[in-house]
Amino acid sequence: MIRLILDTDIGTDVDDCLALALILTSPEFHLEGVTCVYGDVLLRSRMVRKLLNLRGRTTIPVFAGAIQPLLGLLPVYWAGHEGVGLLDEADHALAPEADHAVDYLVRTVMSNPGQIHLAAIGPLTNVALALKREPRMAQALAGLTIMGGACRGYESLHINYVEHNIRCDPEAAHIVFTSGAPITLVPLDVTLQTRIRPADVERIRAAGTPFHAAVADQVERYPPFRSRGFTYLHDPLAVATILAPDLVVWRTLHVDVETGGRLTAGMTLMREPSESTPANARVALSVDAARFEEWFLTRVAAGDAMQT
Repeated sequence: MIRLILDTDIGTDVDDCLALALILTSPEFHLEGVTCVYGDVLLRSRMVRKLLNLRGRTTIPVFAGAIQPLLGLLPVYWAGHEGVGLLDEADHALAPEADHAVDYLVRTVMSNPGQIHLAAIGPLTNVALALKREPRMAQALAGLTIMGGACRGYESLHINYVEHNIRCDPEAAHIVFTSGAPITLVPLDVTLQTRIRPADVERIRAAGTPFHAAVADQVERYPPFRSRGFTYLHDPLAVATILAPDLVVWRTLHVDVETGGRLTAGMTLMREPSESTPANARVALSVDAARFEEWFLTRVAAGDAMQT
């Protein structure tokens, strides 16, 4: 059993919702709690709480965390339809726990050294604040899996210089990557190789539960899915590698985060480790996309068979 905390910016992009669905349909995970980060964290908390309730996981605590990036140099990116189709008027009463997400992260990890794995699938502000509050947390974590950044080899020159999660708070990412935590990084150029399509959504809906109906509906409401007929499984792939690391090919690298570039603030720069630049992350460089997509769907579309 893997004791897991999920740190998420769940919202319009449905990949956070799908990552949570994967966790909730994987019996190997014991979900300790969920922390929300960036922007309207109270709304994000209500979304998480609603999905947990639909799955029958009513005792898992949900915490609201940092609203703004560490330095507040960039406005919060907020576009889309967060909560539409999932939350209704009655859900305004859903509230996070009284504690701040950062307090929860520090307390839980430090009281369970070597036992808690943290999956960070949003901007890294909560994680950075926790590490600044308690630097020993880096060594107390069993693992830190991050969806973020981009390696940008010659095959991926079409993608942006900077991936969203890192771009939203480059300073926080710098703190995390220089903390000494046991980091596993699943970057954008790898996650862009994975997709969920209309037939896959129907498999999820066919499980026949309110939870699966809500997840399927959130996928179909995501504007890029509606316009192009698919969307990417960014965050689910990151979560999947905790359980099935052989889905991807890994390389141990040194990762720097640019914080001052006019065009490249938040860019992840990756290179072979050296004496002066030691390894600080295990980075996914490729994925068996077809195998992962079927692995993911088999779990998420399994109805109540895998519920714990």
